[in-house]
Amino acid sequence: MKYAWIKYFPIVFGIILFIGCNNHKGNTATGSNDTDPVFSSTPGLKNITEQITKTPNDASLYFERGRLLHKIQQDTLALKDYKKAAALDTTQAQYMSAVADLLFENKDITGSIAWIQKAINKDPTDRKAHLKIAKLFLYMKNYPSAFSEINIVMRKNVYDPEAYFLKGMVYKDMKDTAKAISNFETAVQVAPDYREAIIQLGVLFSAKKDPIALKYFDNAYRIDSADVFPVYAKGVFYQNSNDYPKAKEEYKKCIFRNNHYVDAYFNMGYMLMQEDSTEKALRQYDIVTKIDPINPTAYYNRGLCNELLNKPKEAVADYRQAHGLDTIYKSPIEALKRLGAK
Repeated sequence: MKYAWIKYFPIVFGIILFIGCNNHKGNTATGSNDTDPVFSSTPGLKNITEQITKTPNDASLYFERGRLLHKIQQDTLALKDYKKAAALDTTQAQYMSAVADLLFENKDITGSIAWIQKAINKDPTDRKAHLKIAKLFLYMKNYPSAFSEINIVMRKNVYDPEAYFLKGMVYKDMKDTAKAISNFETAVQVAPDYREAIIQLGVLFSAKKDPIALKYFDNAYRIDSADVFPVYAKGVFYQNSNDYPKAKEEYKKCIFRNNHYVDAYFNMGYMLMQEDSTEKALRQYDIVTKIDPINPTAYYNRGLCNELLNKPKEAVADYRQAHGLDTIYKSPIEALKRLGAK
């Protein structure tokens, strides 16, 4: 499986935001034994828990139940099962690797590295473990260590596309665009449908305002049309090239395929404001407040439109809403002062 941890963004790469253990998805306050209500309320978990009761020393059952628990966002319980599986069968590096993945997702970087190292010690040839620890080093911006782990994999298989992809991500984080592009291109040469690498090439060439970016985005969308980011990214390319008509066309396509894609509405609103179509821009931000009612930027932008339309009462209401959602957001505070409102 390719790197699902990589998330996409308009032009600038952003490392994933991880959710802390004490405020993470799912129910972490419940007990961690087999009497927890979740084991009896979910059919799949109920069946596998009954199997565990019959054969409590079967590590594979704990591993499978941990996987199911993680799917329903019960990470505390999943972690306990993964650790149980690793304790029952110390020969399986994948169990240790699963513990590491979950700890990483919940921001325990030190613990994650320790468990991945256990997996590597158990199986020094485990390419996935080496790439995972390289990913951790990238997150920590320890680039030499990241390269070292990647090179271990590449020495065994010089044509490993994931190794080239991750190496490209390291160079990208180092702001070495030329080497990042080279490694992403190699990943695509080895694996032509490597979508993540194709998107990264689109992003980097788009930043250079090179039209070849559009071909990469088209290819990425062809591979998986369920993800509309490539369509949105084409809109960003045209917008940054000041070709607003084409940018709007792409954003409309994006919204047609995913009417909850808020970034497309924001960018449409921005362009409409530049064109003095303030009322139309306001409608874009109004849509965002309905899709994402806790988005302070949407209320601020709508407030700005109302202010420009000489509707101070509505503008103040929007600015206050934006400030209430984010008290350190300076723009609404300045706007309220400008309008003489508290």
